[in-house]
Amino acid sequence: MTSPQQFLLPDVGEGLTEAEILAWSVRPGDIVEVNQIIVEVETAKAAVELPSPYAGVVSALHADVGELLAVGRPLITIDAETPGGAAGGEPEGPPVEQPEPQQAALLVGYGPRGPGAGRRRRRPAHAQPQRAAGMEDNGPGRAAARPAAKPPVRKLAKDLGVDLTAVAPTGPGGTITREDVREAARRAAPETAPLSTPDTSRPSETRIPIRGVRRHTAAAMVASAFTAPHVTEFITVDVTATMRLRELVAGRREFRELRVTPLLFFARAFLIALAKTPEANASWDEEAQEIVLKHYINLGVAAATDRGLVVPNIKGADRMSLHELAQALATLTATARAGRTSPQDMTGGTVTLTNVGVFGVDTGTPILNPGEAAILAVGAVRRMPWVVQDDSGNERIEPRWGTQLALSFDHRLMDGRQGSELLANTAQILHEPGLAML
Repeated sequence: MTSPQQFLLPDVGEGLTEAEILAWSVRPGDIVEVNQIIVEVETAKAAVELPSPYAGVVSALHADVGELLAVGRPLITIDAETPGGAAGGEPEGPPVEQPEPQQAALLVGYGPRGPGAGRRRRRPAHAQPQRAAGMEDNGPGRAAARPAAKPPVRKLAKDLGVDLTAVAPTGPGGTITREDVREAARRAAPETAPLSTPDTSRPSETRIPIRGVRRHTAAAMVASAFTAPHVTEFITVDVTATMRLRELVAGRREFRELRVTPLLFFARAFLIALAKTPEANASWDEEAQEIVLKHYINLGVAAATDRGLVVPNIKGADRMSLHELAQALATLTATARAGRTSPQDMTGGTVTLTNVGVFGVDTGTPILNPGEAAILAVGAVRRMPWVVQDDSGNERIEPRWGTQLALSFDHRLMDGRQGSELLANTAQILHEPGLAML
C-alpha cells in the first residue's frame, strides 16, 4: 500500500515566482531517500539543487529539462513506501531500518509524516540501477541515457541546439566539456543552421531565450536606471603603496593559503571610507517616504558567470578582519563561478564593488544594484607615468602603479559633496594605506 506524495516547487529565494529545470537526478522508478538531491533548477538569482522531502519511489516527473515551472506547481510525485511492503508491489523482504533524517535540512513545509516515515524497503539487488562512466543505465521502457555534463555545459548545449546524447565526451570520467559541445555544434551547423551564403556554414543569427539570471539582471538594471537618478564621478589614483602592501601581506604565513589580490585592498579601503559617509550605506523607501540608514555593511561583489552577472554579498563585511575578508572573497568568487551561489547570498546587499579591471579596461559607469545607494567600479591597475614632488617642491616623472575608480550613487540619497568625499577618501586610503590607522 502506498501513499503518493506530491512535491511542489518551493520558493527557494525571496519572492521568486518560477524556476527553470536544469537537470534531473532521478527518473520514474528510482528509489529516493529524504534529503537526496533530485533536481537542479535555475531561479532568477542562482542555480539551486533541491533535496527530496520524502522517501519512496519516484512515480512521475512533472516538468522536462529546460521547462519553466511556476512556484507552487507540482514538481515530482513520490510513492512513499510503508513498513508492509514496497511501493507498487508485494513485500520484497524484511524491512531495513534507516537512520532518522536530519530535520534541519528539510525544506519548509515538507518532510516525512507518521511513525513509519523513518523506515523504507531496500530495492532488491537485481533492481538496482547500474551506472556506467559518464552515463546512466537504461532498463526496458526507460528514457534515453543521460550524458554526464555540468549544468553550464548543458545550458550551452541547449543554447546551441546540441543533443548531448550525440556528443562524444572527452572530459575526465567521460564527461562532456564545452569544447565537445562547440565542436558538435560546428559539425552540425551545415545541416541545421540557416546559411547566410551557399559557401559558408556559419548561421546568420543565433537566438538565446532570456531566462533565469540573465532575465533577472536585465529587469533589475532597467528598474534601477529609470528609478534612481544616477551620478557617476571618477578619480585616478596612485596605488603603488597599496601594491607594496599586497606583496607584504601575501608573504605572511596566515595568508599563504589564500589568493591575495588587489581587489581585497580595494574592498577594504571602500569599507573604511564608507564609515565616514553613512549616507552611502542606505536605501530609499518610496512608500514610507523615508531614508533607511543601515548600521551594517553587506558588501556586494559583482561576478561575471556563465549564467550572466550575479552580485552575491558578504554579510557584515565591515566587521571582518583583512584575513576574514580575504576568505570571504575567495569563497564568494569560487561559488559564483561554479554557479552555486545561494539565493540568500544574493539578497540583503547594501553597497556594491565591481572590478571591471579584470577585463583590461580602465573604468566604467556602473549601474546601481537595485535598492542600494552606491557602487564603486575599479579599473585595471597599470604602470603609468606619474608626476612626483619631493619635499623641496621639485617635480619629476617616474613610473607608478595607477588605477581609475568610478563611483555611481543615488542622487536622492547623496549630494555631490557626500559622493565626492566617499570617492576621495577611498582613493586617499589606496594611495597611502597608513591613513586607515588615523
